[in-house]
Amino acid sequence: MEFVNHHVVDYLHEIIPERDAVLTEMEELASKKDYPIIGPLVGRLLYIVTKAIGAQRVLEMGSGFGYSAYWFAKAVGKDGRVVCTEDRPENEPLAQSFFKRGRIAERIEFHVGDALKLIDKIEGEFDVVFLDIHKDRYPKALKKALPRLRRGGILVADNSLWKGKIFDKRPDAETAGILTFNRMLYTSKELFTSIVPLRDGVSISLKL
Repeated sequence: MEFVNHHVVDYLHEIIPERDAVLTEMEELASKKDYPIIGPLVGRLLYIVTKAIGAQRVLEMGSGFGYSAYWFAKAVGKDGRVVCTEDRPENEPLAQSFFKRGRIAERIEFHVGDALKLIDKIEGEFDVVFLDIHKDRYPKALKKALPRLRRGGILVADNSLWKGKIFDKRPDAETAGILTFNRMLYTSKELFTSIVPLRDGVSISLKL
């Protein structure tokens, strides 16, 4: 879903370099199946954020078939680690096949199940946490994820503008979740947040 002006999006897609063959195939699969992925514009943003802070450990809450994890794995390098959580079991073998073909499988740890429960079983602190689960669960995810993010780390969340539904007078459960989450980010004394109006909105929060 792209919420920004389509002329801007078209222009950005025209000037970005081609991705590697595996990423391109993942994008084609997502288009064919109408499966939501962050796309290359946001993918490049994740790569920049990860590289900029020298991140070595990334936690994904919601991984799909591995598109965003692929960008993160490229950014953390051969000594880094990306921990994926995904509630749809059928996505794991597909993701693993892409990771192997992209020669990044050794950088990725994939867990199937509820991200809000899995995070309690996953050890360690993270440099980057990425949220892309059901939007009504974003507020709970923030409460779970924030203690696991190191100071100076970055919390990134997709769909912060949620297809423009944030303007609805009677928001549904997922929209209400986004609205609550966004307010939590901006009012938190532990975070410094900005929402980038790219595609469907991406929030980027620095843990102080």
